[in-house]
Amino acid sequence: MFFTAYNIFSILLLIPVFLFNIYRSVKLGWPLAIAERFGHVPRKLLSPIAGRPVIWLHAVSVGEVIAARPLLKSLRNAYPGHALVVTCTTETGKTTAAGFPEVDLCLYFPFDFLPSVRAILGALRPRIIIVMETEIWPNFCREAARWDIPLLLANGRISDRSFPRYLKFSWFFRPALRCFSSICMQSETGRERIAAIGADPRIVTVSGNLKNDIPSRQVAEEERKQLRSRYGIPAEACVLTAGSTRDGEEQYLISAYRELSAEINDLFLILVPRHPVRVGEISALLDSAGMHYQRRTAHADGRMQQCGEVLLVDTVGEMMNLYALSDIAYVGGSLVPFGGHNLLEPASVGVPSIFGPHMENFREIEGLILQYGAGIQIHSPEKMADTWRTMISSAELRRIVGQNGLKVLRDNGGATERHMEVISGYV
Repeated sequence: MFFTAYNIFSILLLIPVFLFNIYRSVKLGWPLAIAERFGHVPRKLLSPIAGRPVIWLHAVSVGEVIAARPLLKSLRNAYPGHALVVTCTTETGKTTAAGFPEVDLCLYFPFDFLPSVRAILGALRPRIIIVMETEIWPNFCREAARWDIPLLLANGRISDRSFPRYLKFSWFFRPALRCFSSICMQSETGRERIAAIGADPRIVTVSGNLKNDIPSRQVAEEERKQLRSRYGIPAEACVLTAGSTRDGEEQYLISAYRELSAEINDLFLILVPRHPVRVGEISALLDSAGMHYQRRTAHADGRMQQCGEVLLVDTVGEMMNLYALSDIAYVGGSLVPFGGHNLLEPASVGVPSIFGPHMENFREIEGLILQYGAGIQIHSPEKMADTWRTMISSAELRRIVGQNGLKVLRDNGGATERHMEVISGYV
């Protein structure tokens, strides 16, 4: 009864969803990809995976794609003859996944219309489907079960903020959750929450957070210099990188940087908005502040920037290189209520981080960072300049906090192996 009602309702949404996809694609500068959005994969795209058993992993956007990287590497090593197909909802996620050498094919995830789901399942014929975190779509889940395709939820999490909403609409999620073959949650709290929403407790395991398994290393000074040269950044600068910034944050970051660069001669700021489509509005903020800046895509002229200037990144897939060349990182989405981003990314290259109070989507990681002293949390935008000033003034403080970040990753890994134990029972 639920699925019948859901599909009748989805038919009514067909035209609005189609029009919204066009609007969003034009606004964000994404390809329309109408065929893929409706589950139709051109035959020429399928040729690299023809005749090979398919492992299909779905990750919504950049954060989920990066979290899935250790798992993708392990899958490639364990099943070299299989084709690894990754689907994403966003263009930035798809672009990032396409850069992974272990991935054979990247596609857009289809709309959850019954014909769309059936079309892509028929095209890929996957041996197993792995869904990252909490992507729960009724038709997709039900059709996977009807086609006898094992469906696994990997790195599952339900944030403090979203849990009440999931619980309120448990009637919607329960039928889809009952289609999963296995569910791997990040924590015991997550296990309890997804069972409360409607998952069968017998198939839920606590497998840890794959984000703790991202590769970690201390960046050598020579590599740091080479990276700075590639990006046109002065070798002697103290580099502040603000990563994955969201609407409403850049004004505070620019203001704090302008204040500090008037006092300290060797500063350099890198601004990396979460969505590159926003570089126009950030450019306007920089112009208003009288800051000299260069867009990443304009660096083709090879001009070496000067201390006191700003590199505005309008590309995707470079975040880890930018953290690696930095002295201090700010992790965005946390000064404003967007739920934060992954603090382990700068920690994985030994770079100390600053972050704001809004870390609802990363509570476990936030707790580890604070427990290990691997970052500094500020509770208002006005504290940004003072906190930057404190870290800039002490190389020893930066070294200690950076080393603590590497220790977080050394002490809390192992999620990939636990996930692989579950996956191996289905491939």
